[in-house]
Amino acid sequence: MKRVFPESELIINGDGSCFHLHVRPEQLADRIVLVSDPASVELVAGHFDSKDCEVESREFRTITGTYKGKRITCLSYGFGSENMDIVINELDTLANVDYQTREEKDEHRALTMVNIGISEGVQSQIAPGTIVASKKNIGLDGLLNFYAGRNEVCDLQLEKCFMDYMNWNPIKGTPYVVTTEEDLLKQIAQTDIMCGYTISCIGFYAPQGRGLRLTSEDENFKEKLAAFEYGGYHICNIDMESASITGLASLLGHKAISCCIVDDAKRISNLSENRAFNSLIKLVLDRI
Repeated sequence: MKRVFPESELIINGDGSCFHLHVRPEQLADRIVLVSDPASVELVAGHFDSKDCEVESREFRTITGTYKGKRITCLSYGFGSENMDIVINELDTLANVDYQTREEKDEHRALTMVNIGISEGVQSQIAPGTIVASKKNIGLDGLLNFYAGRNEVCDLQLEKCFMDYMNWNPIKGTPYVVTTEEDLLKQIAQTDIMCGYTISCIGFYAPQGRGLRLTSEDENFKEKLAAFEYGGYHICNIDMESASITGLASLLGHKAISCCIVDDAKRISNLSENRAFNSLIKLVLDRI
């Protein structure tokens, strides 16, 4: 029997859009560019040849249009894995649930998502402005651990090696590791983008080793991250979303990858004036 989703689980707005994003099924393209800042949506859509729709609800801003014959949706998500839990699940329902009958569709519709942004570097030898495509996504946020089947999409051996190396405090929850689908990695990274591991944290301050009046539980957190090596790769950058994006996408049968410019947090300026970020937008639009 088909799964039917009750109103308590699938909340549909009066205009037929999903609860948080306010996007209707017909407004979603198969190719999706994800950004953190709502202002960045306009930067991406500025390259479109035409626009089909523009929707805005809180930090979630969506523009769908056409770029060189490809229909593409650009969506902002704000910050953190908690927002990605909303975004990826609602995007999946738009693709794979009939909003009229609330039934799961017979044929699965696979989405391709590319997350772009700026993240803090871990390795001192990686020059500011370098783009890193996330080959492995190490989630310290714990989100995927709440979902059935998480082990089927996770690299359990790497999880254990990482926890052993970091002398991981179990009070912080279990990290999860999701591998970016190889074909998508090749499609987006090709030969001119560095591939490495990305750490996704649950917060910006102590979870990333920063301290203000409250200090981090692990004062050597960043030093240990920089020295960690597995399978010939190192951890290149830190963000707050890559692991949850890739993890939820994998569980739901979609493809997702994060491509982030490495920079120091204090150097990140207005993205509209950031040449590296604008170059990354163009590159992703050409390759997605």
